[in-house]
Amino acid sequence: MGKRSMDPKKIPIKRVFPGFHELAALIRFRKLVLSPKRRRLSRALTIQDLRTVAKRLTPQGPFDYTDGAADSESSLTRARVAFEQIEFQPRVLRNVSQVDLSVEMFGKRVSMPMGIAPTGFSRMMQTEGEIAGCTAAAAAGIPFCLSTMGTRSIEDVVAAAPNGRNFFQLYMWKDRDRSMELVRRAQAAGVDTLVLTVDVPVAGARLRDVRNGMTLPPSLSASTILNAIPRPGWWFNLLTTEPLKFASLAQWKGTVAELLDHMFDPTVGFDDLKWIRTQWKGNLLVKGIQNVDDAELAVAAGADGVILSSHGGRQLDRAPVPLYLLPEVVARIGGKAEIHLDTGIMHGSDVIASIACGANFTWIGRAYLYGLMSGGREGVDRAIEILQGQMIRTMKLLGARTLADLSPDHVKFLRNRE
Repeated sequence: MGKRSMDPKKIPIKRVFPGFHELAALIRFRKLVLSPKRRRLSRALTIQDLRTVAKRLTPQGPFDYTDGAADSESSLTRARVAFEQIEFQPRVLRNVSQVDLSVEMFGKRVSMPMGIAPTGFSRMMQTEGEIAGCTAAAAAGIPFCLSTMGTRSIEDVVAAAPNGRNFFQLYMWKDRDRSMELVRRAQAAGVDTLVLTVDVPVAGARLRDVRNGMTLPPSLSASTILNAIPRPGWWFNLLTTEPLKFASLAQWKGTVAELLDHMFDPTVGFDDLKWIRTQWKGNLLVKGIQNVDDAELAVAAGADGVILSSHGGRQLDRAPVPLYLLPEVVARIGGKAEIHLDTGIMHGSDVIASIACGANFTWIGRAYLYGLMSGGREGVDRAIEILQGQMIRTMKLLGARTLADLSPDHVKFLRNRE
């Protein structure tokens, strides 16, 4: 009879106990970071991680102003779903040892196809506000756009980032002279590009802000105080720095929605755009385009580019999804003007998908503000670093070395967009 195989359960295990040097090679302890801010930022690997930190550190009113959208918030949800429904079509066996994210935008090279979009109330989110944004953008080699509703002035931003690409976003007011005063100030300060936002004839129904009584300065209701008690750092910054105000406006006491309805002119038309073109000598972008015909009309009226945008989902509920609109706009005005895109960008792969679908450039709002709330300037740096790393990784996995290598062939939409 042949030998019976030994029961595996009875095979003796030879044990060797490692010495100190062997253990030292196997076990590596995380470097001790004493700063709580740097510790939480180093552990944030995604923009969603920064959002989690921001929510913990920021009172509900300012956080919801950033995080929320209009009515049912479906415009924002659908913009995010559009990016999540993309299936990339990678190419393999390409040399992607080096990836170049740089792109030419309005005749100047920037380090990556992403800028910081205009966002109001920034010092309400975190006391460094727009200064953190513009200096981080300048350090990263990307543009920063100051909002009319910003809490720092045009001059403050240009002085803080004199070598940055500083844009200014304009709302056309009922008081045309005050609008043009801002345009003249931006021109005198050396602002690179004027961004005219055209999708606010009336304020969107931002229900979170209404429920929170979102005002500037903050409303100190009992619920506001209770919500802020666990967040002493935010209150310390608020109370020990200069008072919050809209730097480009006179002091306003009331809700944001009331201010928008008081200021902004629902009669603005394409003739006004033509007139602004005669007043502004630099690059002119029109932000808030949600229709192919309007994109063409804006270019005909003198715009150098358009930003396909649903205002971060903060204006019209169930608005068109900019990503879905992009190919049609490219077919109509591609080559005649630059086509930029925002709303819903929360990952570097969203940026790459937008470029592959034909966009020249993209803009981030919430992703920047989550970083700001998480750690001021360092938090904004971290948000940009996260998105840049994701862009590079996505490019390599797609087999693309430059943005010019990207094409619609790299992207497939998984579901019908009816």
